Amino acid sequence: MTRNLRSALLLPLLLTTLAARTDDPTPLRGFSAARSREQREWEAKFRDMITPDSARESMRRLTARPHHLGSPYDRDNAEWLYGKFKSWGLDASIDTFQVLFPTPRERLVELVAPTKFVATLKEPALKNDPTSSQSAEQLPTYNAYSRDGDVTAPLVYVNYGMPADYERLERMGVSVQGAIVLARYGAGWRGLKPKLAAEHGAVGCLIYSDPQDDGYGAGDTYPKGAYRPKEGVQRGSVKDQPIAAGDPLTPFVGAKPGVHRLPMDSAWGITKIPVLPISPGDAQPLLAALGGPMAPQEWRGGLPLAYHMGSDGTAKVHLKLKFDWKLVPLYDVIGRIPGGDAADEWIVRGNHHDAWVNGAEDPISGLVALLEEARAMGALARQGWKPRRTIVFAAWDGEEQGLLGSTEWAEQHGEELRKHAAVYINTDGNDRGFFGAAGSHTLEQAVNDAARDVTDPETGLSVWKRAQLQEIATGTDSTRREARDRPDLRIGALGSGSDFTPFLQHLGIASLNLGFGGEEPGSDGVYHSIYDSFAWYTRFADTGFTYNRALSQVAGTLVMRLAGADVLPFRASTFAETIAEYIGQVKALAATRRDSILERNRQIGEGVYTAISDPRQPLVPPARAAEPPFLNFAPLDNAGARLRGVPCATRRPTTVWRPETARVWKNRPRAR
Repeated sequence: MTRNLRSALLLPLLLTTLAARTDDPTPLRGFSAARSREQREWEAKFRDMITPDSARESMRRLTARPHHLGSPYDRDNAEWLYGKFKSWGLDASIDTFQVLFPTPRERLVELVAPTKFVATLKEPALKNDPTSSQSAEQLPTYNAYSRDGDVTAPLVYVNYGMPADYERLERMGVSVQGAIVLARYGAGWRGLKPKLAAEHGAVGCLIYSDPQDDGYGAGDTYPKGAYRPKEGVQRGSVKDQPIAAGDPLTPFVGAKPGVHRLPMDSAWGITKIPVLPISPGDAQPLLAALGGPMAPQEWRGGLPLAYHMGSDGTAKVHLKLKFDWKLVPLYDVIGRIPGGDAADEWIVRGNHHDAWVNGAEDPISGLVALLEEARAMGALARQGWKPRRTIVFAAWDGEEQGLLGSTEWAEQHGEELRKHAAVYINTDGNDRGFFGAAGSHTLEQAVNDAARDVTDPETGLSVWKRAQLQEIATGTDSTRREARDRPDLRIGALGSGSDFTPFLQHLGIASLNLGFGGEEPGSDGVYHSIYDSFAWYTRFADTGFTYNRALSQVAGTLVMRLAGADVLPFRASTFAETIAEYIGQVKALAATRRDSILERNRQIGEGVYTAISDPRQPLVPPARAAEPPFLNFAPLDNAGARLRGVPCATRRPTTVWRPETARVWKNRPRAR
């Protein structure tokens, strides 16, 4: 943060000086007019070099076999990526780490009462999808970093298994103490489901994909349509590491040979109870066996059955899991284009290459965009182009298990990155539709400028203009007004869940995640399954790879500008404006929550909850909450006011860029 603000403070003076030397009315931010013209010429050459066919062939090669962390094809892909970087003239290397990656030895889910049923725990191959038959190389369906366990207990349905669901269960008089919970995917990160279940006394957790959310309730299922078939399962990590991601045995240090490792029983992030994902097909007999009262209307999914709670204890399930807790090699592939007179400043462009299975959409659609950028920039370098700053291309490994590769590399090279890294840019997946961006608000204007210079392949508009018009079509009255009246669209905030995390959250490096989406909602239906394949992607997603080309053009243009600018075009005032919005949101939330608690307490005293409860299905009134205090926001307001006093070159109003429909970051409920 300090580095970004320092650059932003210097930017106004330098831009004024540069502008005084020329009559060019529209130089790129951070460039003199003369250098701006030269930069634009190189950028135009770059964008012309990006080809959909090249991206398609790279995806075909990288997704040809399952390539999860520790697999033979994972290493093969890393060596292929290294060879590509070398052939394009980049200074390439493979950085190897040894990380903990448990894989299943035993998996068993069986209904033992009131009837007998054994879950298949398998996704069948489809004749329309050649790679779906590679069963010998596929990871089985499971949640990484689940605890071993062998438990038999009553089954209780808990909807999405989020905090509000447990509050509702408490009011219904339903306890999960000593039970195995059955939760559906959605409404929150998967790792919260076993965590919350354990905190409420459960001894096991099953997670299934309800067809109402991403299967036949949403659209035709694969292979007829894009959505999850009844046998599809979402794999995923449930590692609980709120402070540090990365290898569970080596927090805060790179997992190199000889480094101190925690004992296995002290590993970070292992769940407290065993947890396993299952398909809708395997979940259906379990749900059908549940007795007790009907689930609330909003808890009922799309399976053809009556959703009951299971609170009568008649349905019992046996869950047995045993894992091989082993260390496996991890391969981060790094390629560099050396800079010129500012070579000690780095622009890092990254995405992961590992997948849960074949991973065409996640992550290869984002990785092949990066590869096209590296290929084209390597060609430009041979023609005489040289960036001022060093460009670092990174293909990370082990992202799916908990951002292992990027975090280990950031831990290993932390001091270098703090000194040299200026920006990190990520692209974890790409589809058709609208451009969206999320990240550090100091980079907001730079993203807008790059998006204005790239053409949307389906409309002929700029990708920026199409995003603006989509906001006008779908936004609220206020955001629609902003989209029309203000020249810049504001980028969203980054949470966590992809490889930008160690750069932004751990090291404080300005970061972005970019992508297109919104016109292929079925991508959630094959997420982390064997059906996220080249066959699926080329039939239902960005079939012509034209939006992959657009992503390369936007991200690459931005990388070239950041690498070539006389001064990095950070804009501190945008950051200050965003912080002011956040302060307002926090104050409004505090007031709303306080009013809500006071009103609920009043209704409890008035007997409202008892009076309106159905006597045949009574709900216990919620517990009276302590009256929340008034908070003193003066220190926060004063800090925000000081921050807004940071000078900047131009103070243009901005509008909110809301890429809700674009699949541009992985801190969504479905992600890691």
